[in-house]
Amino acid sequence: MLECALRRAIDSHELVLHYQPKVDLENGAIVGAEAFLRWRHPERGIILPGQFVPIAEVCGSIIPIGRWVLREACRQARAWQDAGIGVRMAINVSPPELRDRDFVHWVRMILNETGLDPPDLEIELREAVLMHDSQFALDVLNALKDVGVQLALDDFGTGYSSLSHLKRFPIDILKIDQTFVSELHTDPGTNSFVNAVIGMGKNLGMQVVAEGVESREQLTCLQELACPQGQGFYLSEPLTAAEFTRLCRRKQVQRASSVV
Repeated sequence: MLECALRRAIDSHELVLHYQPKVDLENGAIVGAEAFLRWRHPERGIILPGQFVPIAEVCGSIIPIGRWVLREACRQARAWQDAGIGVRMAINVSPPELRDRDFVHWVRMILNETGLDPPDLEIELREAVLMHDSQFALDVLNALKDVGVQLALDDFGTGYSSLSHLKRFPIDILKIDQTFVSELHTDPGTNSFVNAVIGMGKNLGMQVVAEGVESREQLTCLQELACPQGQGFYLSEPLTAAEFTRLCRRKQVQRASSVV
């Protein structure tokens, strides 16, 4: 039933994006947004991606859905920039999308169509995607770098990445998995691991983002470790485009007031 409904979800305007802020942990500024897909099913209400993306990947609907997400996220990012809100937009890309031979073409075309500068788009990939066919993945990532977009390695530390892989692939951003962030204030070993990842990322010229920041204690630990950026429910849940705009406006007013 979901598979049949998915095929008409795009045309029926049932898909929507929410945006979770990425925050500079030193000054609290919002520096980016990660797009999260939601399905407003006419009968079931909001359906989260974990319930329908695996079905979409199997039945082939993930390709048109992924293109819709890319176009909508780029359109929104450009609209924010035109309104004076400069944030980089991040989207997650599934394995079938990356393997699609037209993927890089669509990225280039949608950037041109929406007017978003390539460095303002961040494409997030899981470690397993890179390890499945490393030479093919390397070719695709190099092609994306030629377009000019930023590349992020999601859930870092939970897969099979090594220093050699980090050196080989043109990765710009490391995202520390939330399983490590959740143990920061309870496990000294985790603190050492996260500290090592932050230092390694900085030494390799990569940005580092901590995912899943859900408490004041976790935020304090990350700030003590000088982690540059973070995201998570303690900082902000995923928001509608209008809610995200209002949050950025409040932050701008707060920063302006602090300067005065």
